[in-house]
Amino acid sequence: MQVALNKTKVYLDTSVISYLEQKDAPEQMQITRNVWDTFKSGKYDIYISDVVIRELSKCSDSQKRALLLSHLDEIDYKLVDVTHEVFAFAEQMIDFGILKKKSFDDCQHIAAAVISNCDVIISWNFKHIVNYDTIKGIKILTTTEGYKDILIYSPEVFQSEREDENGS
Repeated sequence: MQVALNKTKVYLDTSVISYLEQKDAPEQMQITRNVWDTFKSGKYDIYISDVVIRELSKCSDSQKRALLLSHLDEIDYKLVDVTHEVFAFAEQMIDFGILKKKSFDDCQHIAAAVISNCDVIISWNFKHIVNYDTIKGIKILTTTEGYKDILIYSPEVFQSEREDENGS
């Protein structure tokens, strides 16, 4: 008897899409493009929130904004709305001192991923998301509130997996 395994549910914050065209950071841009190829393959269930769309829409360079938004057409993804439950979880992160109010969009990214039962958050945001104190705080909050534990990584983790698949 074969058991079908569910795909890993991966939440992408805005930084991942932004780094597809981050010409001033060529190494991270290449890593992101490599990972994006894996996402295009359909190996993972990809999630983004309407916060991602809003942040991308704020890009002041209209050509770059159009390019970034067009990258989303290359992958299948589920759009997570910021519901009352997502907003409330984001508020709890601030109440618990995990992040400050000025980082509320980052809180909403994390909350959208947690509430959507994602397995992993992928981000290049080392200041607020891929950060030891944030990861520790989210672990405590998800455990306290009865949510599934979530992993938080940079795109490099997914690139190394891709390289292993290619025999590198």
